[in-house]
Amino acid sequence: MKRISYFYLVGAMLAGLVTLSAAQSDSLGDYARAARKENKPTAAKKFDNDNLPRTETLSVVGKPAEGSDQTADSSTSLASAQTPADGSQSSGGDASKPKSPTDEWKGKLDAQKGKVDLLSRELDVAQREYRLRAAAMYADAGNRLRNEGSWDKEDATYKKQIADRQKALDDAKKALGDMQEQARKSGLSAKDRQ
Repeated sequence: MKRISYFYLVGAMLAGLVTLSAAQSDSLGDYARAARKENKPTAAKKFDNDNLPRTETLSVVGKPAEGSDQTADSSTSLASAQTPADGSQSSGGDASKPKSPTDEWKGKLDAQKGKVDLLSRELDVAQREYRLRAAAMYADAGNRLRNEGSWDKEDATYKKQIADRQKALDDAKKALGDMQEQARKSGLSAKDRQ
């Protein structure tokens, strides 16, 4: 008799839990539907020839950060546009204003920093590619046995490319350090050299 009453009690509790969870899931589903109706996605702005801005530039990813490659490239191209190819200053207009030594050093340092950043990224990409190819090669034992000779050649080529890029990066960093030292000796402040 006790067992039967326990079975009825357990059955009643399970039925209560099922109805309670069903009631909760319905209300949760209703809430999700209501939230989805409220948060309809807005259409992305589409650009065509009629609505493209003509007086300002269109930025796809935002403004370039200070000291990035784009600013270094633009400062070097601006400097080369203002100075003729023979290195002499032209006479007349705003282009005849001599640049201050501070501006020249800043331009040189920014250009060298951009070069160091570029070489660093290239080295990082080469190292990642090598690790991926090595992992793929060593993951398959059959591939290792079939292509051992070709992998040795590729491995040597990759290691040589990585070593060359590392040497170029080290040389660029050394040149940047030398430039910063020369800028310090010429009186450029530490803030401007960074």
